[in-house]
Amino acid sequence: MKKILLLVILYFTINCLALPSVVWAQTDTTKIDIPMKNGKVNYESTSKNIAVKSELFQRASKWFGMVFPNQSEGNAVIDQQAGTINGIGLFKVVTSDSGNYYWLKFNVTITVTDTGYIYRAYNYYEKPVEKGITNEYSKIEYRWWDYRRGHPWSAEDKKLFTGLNNNSRTLLASLKTIMDK
Repeated sequence: MKKILLLVILYFTINCLALPSVVWAQTDTTKIDIPMKNGKVNYESTSKNIAVKSELFQRASKWFGMVFPNQSEGNAVIDQQAGTINGIGLFKVVTSDSGNYYWLKFNVTITVTDTGYIYRAYNYYEKPVEKGITNEYSKIEYRWWDYRRGHPWSAEDKKLFTGLNNNSRTLLASLKTIMDK
């Protein structure tokens, strides 16, 4: 009887106390707060009543030119009368010490009105760049969907999504700094 009781206590100790701590240590529970709209990655910000429309548009145009200097005439559409700036954003996210990285491409829209402005970064695409592999751009949402549900495509996914989030929020913060003077 003592042997059975000892085995039960040992079983309880291993399965209820020790094993969960090992499993927990292997699980990355860090949440990456990437905003979504209609199932798509979408960074959006609205500011109201901070300056007149012409001044805001001038600030937004200046910011866009500084942040995305390689936009050719065909890639950026700037319409001062309508108060819109539409273009393509691009940044690089390094995901490993071996030199692997991703290009993240996305649409940027800034709409300036008499009451403020709206900034949107959306339609994100990712292109992995790894030695010996050539890939095309694909929608980031497929990969993000799996990652959020605990099924990352690679060990580099956490760095990819952390980089996407940090870079996108840094862009937004830099625009707010220029616009909210």
